[in-house]
Amino acid sequence: MQSVRTVLQGLLPSCCALCGDSACKDVLCDACITQFIHRQSSRCPVCAVTLASPAANQICGTCITEPPAFDATIVACDYAPPVDHLVQDLKFHARLALAPLFARLLARAAQQHSVDNALMTIVPLSASRLAQRGFNQANEIAKPLARELKIPLASQLCVRVRDTAAQAGLTLRQRQLNMRDAFAMTLQGRSAVLHQHIFVVDDVMTTGHTLHELAACLKRYGAARVTNLVFARTPGR
Repeated sequence: MQSVRTVLQGLLPSCCALCGDSACKDVLCDACITQFIHRQSSRCPVCAVTLASPAANQICGTCITEPPAFDATIVACDYAPPVDHLVQDLKFHARLALAPLFARLLARAAQQHSVDNALMTIVPLSASRLAQRGFNQANEIAKPLARELKIPLASQLCVRVRDTAAQAGLTLRQRQLNMRDAFAMTLQGRSAVLHQHIFVVDDVMTTGHTLHELAACLKRYGAARVTNLVFARTPGR
């Protein structure tokens, strides 16, 4: 029996969201996925920043001198044109149909990583930001991603206790201060994270200060390891 998705793809006109190829049967065509998503680049295994050196598993200087609270970061692509427009469409224009695509591409990037004894959560929004936007883009990505990777999703492990300013436009130091003590564990989280490998899902990673603060909160309550699962990473800090 055909899936609902397959039937709809046959009935509705479709084209690639990046190149406009009318023969594309999904959100992105294979050529754009190869060109813009699965670029071969060397990344720091901790923060996923792009490295100039092709050496495998080389940790960047920043992660050596100022180790973040998280242990690893997995990304699907760079936050750069034209992919950045897809991320903005999801976050600011509520194109929620993009979230399953982001999840599939992230799952592909995470295939070789162990998910044993793992639990998935998201970067929470403040109550006011959630009410304004109507959804949390990280949660929209995490729901299909958890199914792809077969990891339990616990989106209520942490809450944002401060209504922080948007990180975009802030200096590096301002970003760090802006996120300090921004998160707290829920009662559910306190009993769930002990000795667990926690996968934290978000749409974009820039400096990593938000994910650092969240990982620090998780580890204060006994998380054994924290791995970020982020769709797009800015090429530099």
